[in-house]
Amino acid sequence: MSYSHAVVWIDHQHATVIDFTFDDQHVVAVEREGGQRKLHRKSGFPGSGKAATDHHFYDEVATALGNASEVLIVGPGNAKVELHHDLQVRHAALAKRVVGVESVDHPSDGALLAHARKYFKRYDALRGDA
Repeated sequence: MSYSHAVVWIDHQHATVIDFTFDDQHVVAVEREGGQRKLHRKSGFPGSGKAATDHHFYDEVATALGNASEVLIVGPGNAKVELHHDLQVRHAALAKRVVGVESVDHPSDGALLAHARKYFKRYDALRGDA
């Protein structure tokens, strides 16, 4: 089923994708393979010390977003920005449907859905769709 809006909450380990219409919703949880990962290496190793981008994880999130016409990306850290950049580079058609990237702590699914509904209500009103 194609939904008009989707919100993805993401950190480096987990993603929750909720696609929804006015009266229906569909929740998908995406977990990074391999469990917890260490984001920074110990000193003394060459390179930046930052773990490489997990393209497979971001691909799974992109698949979970499906055909939503408008996407909001939220999360507590840098993963939301990394996902948006990965979509721009590797999934250009989906990246064009991203309407916002915001910082949001760790909400429940209900709180995340309420935040997204409020965001898209304002977004649609500003576009003149209300």
